[in-house]
Amino acid sequence: MAELTTLARPYAKAVFRLALEQKNLAEWSDVLALLAAFMHDKELAAYLSQPRWTAAEQAAALCKVAGEAVSPQAQALVGELAHYKRLTLLPYIAALYEQYRADQERSVEVQVTSAYDMTPEQTLQLKQALGRRLGREVHIASHTDASLLGGVIVHAGDLVIDASVRGRIAKLRDSLNS
Repeated sequence: MAELTTLARPYAKAVFRLALEQKNLAEWSDVLALLAAFMHDKELAAYLSQPRWTAAEQAAALCKVAGEAVSPQAQALVGELAHYKRLTLLPYIAALYEQYRADQERSVEVQVTSAYDMTPEQTLQLKQALGRRLGREVHIASHTDASLLGGVIVHAGDLVIDASVRGRIAKLRDSLNS
């Protein structure tokens, strides 16, 4: 995976610079997410990777499936990727692009797992506290996991904050065992 991310990086940077110049970051996010979703479809990916198709035919097929959402510049990107047999990089390009966009917009996606559904007030308090700590605008996606017993686990990029009861019990157990 690291190798694919490395291969995707120059494409993601080029698309990001283009989107920044043209002030259409959101449009490129949508297009890349759509193309990445199509490449996650195993049937479509297998169909496109058949050796009987030329690069131009692969690019045309993918753009046709995507429909009008794909701009001429996005079609050029797909054509370039198909030419170098790198259509499978689209999900990695989309992920890197989103990282660059979040850095530019000083925002971060945060995954919050809680033992119970959080109230809007709790969500707002957590969002504000994380915003102060991370120095960014925070967007929270939350879900519940009753096995936590209580508290939350927060994932923000590489940062993991385990403030769950289950996590505290595990720490206590580890300290007693050592």
